[in-house]
Amino acid sequence: MTTAAGRRPPSAKEWRLRLYLSEKDPDTTARVVLDTGDNLVECCAEAHRSPNDTAVPEIGDELAAGRALISLGRRLLRAAAGDIAVTGVPQAPPPAPLWLSRE
Repeated sequence: MTTAAGRRPPSAKEWRLRLYLSEKDPDTTARVVLDTGDNLVECCAEAHRSPNDTAVPEIGDELAAGRALISLGRRLLRAAAGDIAVTGVPQAPPPAPLWLSRE
């Protein structure tokens, strides 16, 4: 459980993020690994190029990486919500989503 912010000294933390991209035309896979020092969180996502589209590898990289990072963000938000629930603090309603999930 997390200690209340007013009861602990200020600190600085560094979380390391590694992003791995793999392409096997027409598919691109992204794997993101977040190392918090206490935990490792890993998420994967893919992008698939339509056979009718021009092959531009950077687009597949961007789509797959963006999707993996969104997935990681959602996982972190769910973890925070679980931690908040454990503390007994009422949680505010979530904001409207900015995009539709296709995960």
